[in-house]
Amino acid sequence: MAQPPIPLSSLRAFEAAARTGSFRAAADGLSLTPSAVSHAIRGLERSLGVALFLREGRSIRLTGEGEVLMHHVQRGFGELQLGLGSISAHAGHHLLRLHCAPSFAAQWLVPRLRRFLDETRGLEVRIAAGTDYTRFLADEFDADIVYGPPPPSFYGPVHRSVALLPLGTETVTPLCAPALAGRIRAPADLLAHTLIESDNKRVRWPNWFAANGMAAPEPRGPRFDRSFLSLSAAADGLGVALESTRLAERELASGRLVRPLHGACEDVAYTGHWLVIPRAKLYARSVVLLARWLGAELGVDLSPSAAVEHGAASPRATAF
Repeated sequence: MAQPPIPLSSLRAFEAAARTGSFRAAADGLSLTPSAVSHAIRGLERSLGVALFLREGRSIRLTGEGEVLMHHVQRGFGELQLGLGSISAHAGHHLLRLHCAPSFAAQWLVPRLRRFLDETRGLEVRIAAGTDYTRFLADEFDADIVYGPPPPSFYGPVHRSVALLPLGTETVTPLCAPALAGRIRAPADLLAHTLIESDNKRVRWPNWFAANGMAAPEPRGPRFDRSFLSLSAAADGLGVALESTRLAERELASGRLVRPLHGACEDVAYTGHWLVIPRAKLYARSVVLLARWLGAELGVDLSPSAAVEHGAASPRATAF
């Protein structure tokens, strides 16, 4: 017997409840009553012959069958959203509201912004930089590029409300002005130089010295709370910075900074930056354009299927 048609409204109620983890929150988002959402989902479960949610008091969570259905429903609604956007009268103009870690924005993103806009004609970009994580509560941002993955509890009990996509491996190594490089031939030589401290880095001097079998000296150099400030100070000859080569790409390419111990030390590789997207925005045209462009620039897969389980990020990303 053929499967009877499933009302689109039932699938929409199911998607909203699975995404928010609450019939009430789903109802608010759909301008319905909680009982209407519950009724729609029970009708869907009867039609399919399976339970989609485990109901525990006022809380709900997806069953295994619900997880499978959610994957396909989100993808289906996303593809539908993309299709509608591609034929809309407003298809030529899209707005991307991006929140971004300050040093990634200043050192990596903004220098490439012209190329990004040239390759995504019709996209308008608004960027706000900050070290805080956005919660996506007021729909003020479409995506967030963060430094270090947010803790699993940050977005509330329903961690599946966001997709967490790693932006690839970064190499953290000592960097200095060319005038200093000639006096640094081995890791021990750093002990005679001023070591610039970056207060908010996940990989700091003790981590790097430990990787090279040494104890780190007591901090005595200038301290900064942003990587772009540490890189600028190092380029001006204030000392040696321990920073990501990704963030220092321009300075390394121009020769303002060099890697004095390249090939003569153990550098630290880790996942520093992540792209966070609300699952409701995964297939929005502006977000798709951003993810495709970022993925091509960084050589990583940023498709929705590449998202990691929030709270199960790579240990290398959280070890420091």
